[in-house]
Amino acid sequence: MTKQVDSWAQFYRLIVGLLLLGALYIIWPYISSVVIMLVFAFLFTTVLLPFVDLLERKLGKRVLGVLIITLAVTGGIGLFIGSFISQFVGQAKAVYDRVSQYNIEEGVKSMVANFSAKLPAFVTDSLPQGDGLTERLTGFISNITAYFQNLISMAGDLAGAIGSAFFTGVMVLIFTIIVMQNYHNFKRSLVHFIPNKYFEVGLRLVFNIERQVSNYLRGQFMAAASVAIMSTIGLLILNAFGANLTLVVFIGIIAGLANLIPLVGPFVGMVPAILIAVMNNLGNEAAIAHKLIVIPSPFYIFDIILMFIIVQQIDNNIVTPKLIGESVGLHPLMVMIALLIGGTLLGPLGMLLAVPAAGIIKVIGQEVAFVSRNAHLL
Repeated sequence: MTKQVDSWAQFYRLIVGLLLLGALYIIWPYISSVVIMLVFAFLFTTVLLPFVDLLERKLGKRVLGVLIITLAVTGGIGLFIGSFISQFVGQAKAVYDRVSQYNIEEGVKSMVANFSAKLPAFVTDSLPQGDGLTERLTGFISNITAYFQNLISMAGDLAGAIGSAFFTGVMVLIFTIIVMQNYHNFKRSLVHFIPNKYFEVGLRLVFNIERQVSNYLRGQFMAAASVAIMSTIGLLILNAFGANLTLVVFIGIIAGLANLIPLVGPFVGMVPAILIAVMNNLGNEAAIAHKLIVIPSPFYIFDIILMFIIVQQIDNNIVTPKLIGESVGLHPLMVMIALLIGGTLLGPLGMLLAVPAAGIIKVIGQEVAFVSRNAHLL
């Protein structure tokens, strides 16, 4: 009789679980944006919480610690965005003026002539002869120029997207402040739901998940900082050889922030660096005729690509495995599988959240295995 009751109880739980999953699937499109905001608020809280707790111990009031941390973070972000916009507007204006004054067709013909003169005969024989190659390159660079001009002229159309991003950022900030202020109360409320029989196991599960996420985020931010520093140093070295790159610090920071999505960060920084190099060196014969050792590298394009490849290899083979792999305790193959699944489900956002989610699943699996092995002791 007891076995029959247990079977019915398990069947009932299964039905309830399936109904809850179905309800979640139906309402998910309506709540997904809020859930994602809360997830980011929790992640930011995990990073900032040690500083808030430290200030609370020093000042005696948690609200003061939250206020100081909030002002410091928002002030830093505001200063960065304001400085970036100011320099970007100046860069865009300089590019627009240069493109307006520069004869694209003549410049491309000159670049092709210089480039072709340095190639071996068997290579030039395989290329389109006459003006065919010139026309193709002229069209390509003209398209890039038109893209820049359209981007500048359509800046007003980006206001909606910027406004939406600003609203999302403000909401994440508000959620983060609330979670930082009430984090320990939330944690105690969660613990109260744990049955007495599994109280110690539940506490350990919460602690391990918290530590797993904290270690991962700490490792990610350290890896991002290393990519930003290496990218900035690499671009400054290229400038020392005449690359004439601007917005160097911001390109490095963009590469570092993009590195929060594993494996793609340095390559994201490569694109604006190449575009800026091309636009800044239009009409510069020395830049057009530049060579990377013996390989023609007009506008320092191949130099930039090589530099970012070196940064990416250092990050992938030395920095990330040391900081990220050890922080979550996942095999590199599992990390790659998690990234593929996350990218397939949610795109770049899924890749950003895939590794910590895999780490949490690993912790839960370890605790379930522990309970199964030691159930006779509970």
